[in-house]
Amino acid sequence: MFTRTPLPARQWAALIAVVALASVLAQAASQVMQTGSPPIAVAWEMARFFTILTNLLVVLTLGRVALQPARPGAPWLAALTLSIVMVGAVYHTLLAHLLAPSGLAWWADQGLHTGVPLMLLVWWLLAAPKRRLTWGDLPLFALWPAVYMVYALWRGARDGIYPYPFMNPVALGAAEVAVNLAGLLIMLLLGGIAMISIGRFADR
Repeated sequence: MFTRTPLPARQWAALIAVVALASVLAQAASQVMQTGSPPIAVAWEMARFFTILTNLLVVLTLGRVALQPARPGAPWLAALTLSIVMVGAVYHTLLAHLLAPSGLAWWADQGLHTGVPLMLLVWWLLAAPKRRLTWGDLPLFALWPAVYMVYALWRGARDGIYPYPFMNPVALGAAEVAVNLAGLLIMLLLGGIAMISIGRFADR
């Protein structure tokens, strides 16, 4: 299901897509400069992270909104918004103290974990379609994160590298990782309930 997008909303969508793409490219450039690794190797390593993959989904989705009068439907836009907001929330509560980026990496960090999540949340609240959200859309809010979790654990099992400390079964044990990931999925579903409720309120 697609809906028509007013031009100002499309212009803001274009800005968000550009910021997300610039942030990903800045992160890649900083990694190439720091490690000296080939760009393709850096890209493959970056593809391990939920932050990077979700920002790329923002680029694709908001780029489509900007370029076409018809945009993706309300459920996907809401679910993607919640996923990128989760990126920022998890980073600032669990991970930010572990890192001290500087220079280009600092700018990339701010875009990926703060700028894009805030911009997309504001855009969703003010401009995205919400009236067709239903309770039947709730599983979609956890679908992409669940797919990512399976993918990240599969990659980690193959090469022993896990992208985030809270999902490392070697360090924490499988049971604790399962609890951590289940907790994140529950938080996403609760967030989905809140967003669907906003959509139903907007329909009045």
